[in-house]
Amino acid sequence: MRVQVLGPVRAWHDGREIELGPVGRRAVLGLLALSGGRVVPRADLVDALWGENPPPSAANVIQTHVKHLRRLFDPERHRYERSTSIPFVGGGYALRLPDDEVDVDRFRDLVSAAGRTSDAEEVAGLLGAALGLWQGRPFADHPGLTGHAKVVALLSERRNALLAFAETMIGLGRAVELLPLLVEHAADYPLDEAVQAFLVRAYAAAGRRADAFAVYDSARRVLREELAIGPGAELVGAHATLLDEPPPAAARPHRAGPVPAQLPANAPGFLGRATELAVLDGLLVERDPTATPVIAVCGTAGVGKTALAVHWGHRLRSGFPDGQLYVNLRGYEAGKPLATADVLGGFLEALGVAGATIPVDVDARAARYRTEVADRRLLIVLDNAASVEQVRLLLPGAPSCVVVVTSRDSLASLVAVHGARRLDLKPLRRGDAITLLRKLIGDRMRAEPAAVAELAEQCVFLPLPLRVAAELVVSRPETALAELVEELGDRQRRLRLLDGGGDDRAAVREVISWSYKHLPAQAARLFRLLGVHPGRDFDLACAAALADLDPDTAGRLLDVLVRAHLVDRGPTGRCGMHDLLRAYAVDLVQGEAERSAAFDRLLDHYLTSAAAAMDAVYPTGRAAVTAPVADPARMRAWLDAERLNLTDLCAFAAGHDRPEQAMRLAEMLYRYLEAGHHSEALVVHTNGLRAARLVGDREGEARALTNLGAVHRLLGRYGPAAARLRQSLRLHRDRSDRAGEARALSHLGIVEDRLGDVDASVGYLQQALTRYRELGDRHGTASALTNLGTVQGQTGDHAGAADTLTAGRNLFRELGDRAGEATALTNLAEAYTYLGRHTAAAAHLHEALAHFRDLGHRYGEAAALSTLGQVHVHLGHPEEAIGLHEEALEIFRATGHRYGEANTLNGLAEALRAAGRPGAAAAHREALAIATETGDQDEQSRAAAGIALCGEDTSAGPRASSAFRS
Repeated sequence: MRVQVLGPVRAWHDGREIELGPVGRRAVLGLLALSGGRVVPRADLVDALWGENPPPSAANVIQTHVKHLRRLFDPERHRYERSTSIPFVGGGYALRLPDDEVDVDRFRDLVSAAGRTSDAEEVAGLLGAALGLWQGRPFADHPGLTGHAKVVALLSERRNALLAFAETMIGLGRAVELLPLLVEHAADYPLDEAVQAFLVRAYAAAGRRADAFAVYDSARRVLREELAIGPGAELVGAHATLLDEPPPAAARPHRAGPVPAQLPANAPGFLGRATELAVLDGLLVERDPTATPVIAVCGTAGVGKTALAVHWGHRLRSGFPDGQLYVNLRGYEAGKPLATADVLGGFLEALGVAGATIPVDVDARAARYRTEVADRRLLIVLDNAASVEQVRLLLPGAPSCVVVVTSRDSLASLVAVHGARRLDLKPLRRGDAITLLRKLIGDRMRAEPAAVAELAEQCVFLPLPLRVAAELVVSRPETALAELVEELGDRQRRLRLLDGGGDDRAAVREVISWSYKHLPAQAARLFRLLGVHPGRDFDLACAAALADLDPDTAGRLLDVLVRAHLVDRGPTGRCGMHDLLRAYAVDLVQGEAERSAAFDRLLDHYLTSAAAAMDAVYPTGRAAVTAPVADPARMRAWLDAERLNLTDLCAFAAGHDRPEQAMRLAEMLYRYLEAGHHSEALVVHTNGLRAARLVGDREGEARALTNLGAVHRLLGRYGPAAARLRQSLRLHRDRSDRAGEARALSHLGIVEDRLGDVDASVGYLQQALTRYRELGDRHGTASALTNLGTVQGQTGDHAGAADTLTAGRNLFRELGDRAGEATALTNLAEAYTYLGRHTAAAAHLHEALAHFRDLGHRYGEAAALSTLGQVHVHLGHPEEAIGLHEEALEIFRATGHRYGEANTLNGLAEALRAAGRPGAAAAHREALAIATETGDQDEQSRAAAGIALCGEDTSAGPRASSAFRS
């Protein structure tokens, strides 16, 4: 086991990262890790996470987090055994792991060891290793903890270690190695005079006096503007030393002649990129002294590659006394890229070679160029390279030179053959993007912060669109920023508005086109067609379907697009395009026929793949044509990965003349979305209903109404659910559709039960059962038996309920429907609880949980957990019951299942009361508020009775009512 706290909280087991869960759980682990094995009182954890206003269930939430962490850290522990990794000690918890398994412990051990030795090289090694453990600011993903006392103290420890490291490295003459770390820290803490002073000293020791003076001037200005004070003794002393030391004698040029200074001007308002600049500094420090350092800065159009390279070049000017060469190779601009021979000719002239003596042959020019730059300390920036071939002859042979190449290509062979170090440049961080807009636009931005943030998102945090958008805002002072942001909401309109005022180098569309025009024909066609996909991301199979390609060819072409930074590929292999690229791709599609054919292929792919996945995960006897994946677990993963895409696709199909396909997709996905994806279910089934009405399909309309009614019921909206189900029932009866009638009746029976009319519920469910049996529909029969058995329990006939539920369970098992079987087992366990068969009930629930978790059925998992909590109260294990209810509550809230939330809150309150712990009345009141809002009579009565019992006799057992409907 290995735990990281020096950065985002993470953990690994046997080299594989563990999914720790929500932010709060990671925060608990981090706070325990920071305590170095000492006990952290539960009250301190509550205070750290919620401050002065903790919720009533705060202590219970902490307990749930700890329970989950114990499962991860003690996987072999029996649930009733004491945890050795996270024991409960004296009202609190401690993290007990070997010192070398927690990075903060290793950091402190290394710093301590450095303090015990007098050997400077050893000190440098120990402190360097300690500082190398840091991966970012602790709890960066939990802003509420960044000011926690333990975090502040830890940051102080890091600062002290850094200052000691700086002193040692400067003393050893290794200031250049120190600079990347010191520059990053100084950027984060501009008011820390000691750090700024060390940076001045380090730059001076590295021979970069101009940078040293710049740091001093910047620090003095910041202190004056922010604190209204002048620099202190440390900073003044570093500056005085800098003034007293004469500058080192400039290295004599290799030959007499001009010193080129070709770098373009710095981009106005350049900001951010501190991490990237530090990485570039680090790449320079780590270079092989016998080889020419080549750094490739790669990224998509408009990401700021040139600005970064030029800015970094200006920072390093003093380190290249023989000059800086720069050329824009125009690899992606309209027209032909610059010829290598022309570039070499220009460089040779800049280096003082007379035009008449410059060779004509390109290879001869390259040889003369390598001769001229040998032993010179030059920075060479090769901007906008289209390929490695364009830069190969421009690489010097001298290790005294540094080459920076920028490109939209990944320049793989430059890395493989020439040893280049690559920096993949990503869009600006959100905060930096917003700051850039504010800097470019001025005070006008302060009045509309939300619009500023949305504008930054519309520009996908890319510097070029951000600068063009800022100019657009400045040029239209009469237009409210929110109004302009609304104009930019449409992707295609956004491309037109961000046209850079006619300047091709500033027009976002034109800049993207430079990449597109250099693609091979097949890759260009795939790029165009990817814009047809209405979803968020895509996999290889989608790309192949869109372009009607075999997977191997599609994969090869996707690689081309990824290398050109026109498509992003994530760690899971799924791909995406940012909005501006997608909008550009849509514009390129060659006519409606091409667009329509591509979308139809994509829709067919999704329909076939979704059918295969649904048949595997929720078998109903229908055979699929082909399957995109090989087994049920992977098919479930495919559904999860594509869920948002399927939702978008259904809406797009319904609105773009494919209503039949939209209806098929909506009906096909019902059981998957029912399992806990209720917001997507509402969108999908609303579009299914819209599509059915568009084509006048009354049967399809009735089925969609049933689906919508079922989703509203799951969300606790019983009135809208009943209205849609009754409308559906009428339509089915008008058309003598007995199968549809049975399904509507079954759902109506569940809704009536929730509204408190048990007699009506039983009537509807018995009718549904009769219809299903008449039709010979075994799956429908199993569902109706499960629902009817549950309501039988509400009438007090628990033995009859158990018999009916057993019949439903057996039928689901015969059909191979694990989700249905697990549902029946959950409700059968409830009937067993009333019959006093608690051990058998627990066994059924554990079996149901295993099924639900294998299927990824979140709703079912939560229902089984909540019911198991009820059983544990009866078994005399209220503390275990509390944890189970809390786990169920977390899932119900995440899925928006209001009935489940109210039911579980009541169960939690009963467990708290049984354990003699506070908070029961508050939980009951919260359950009562939800049940009153949804109209759930059963949970209202249960909550009211619980509130009355709080503080009184608690000997009466709780009324279990966590029934799960099929």
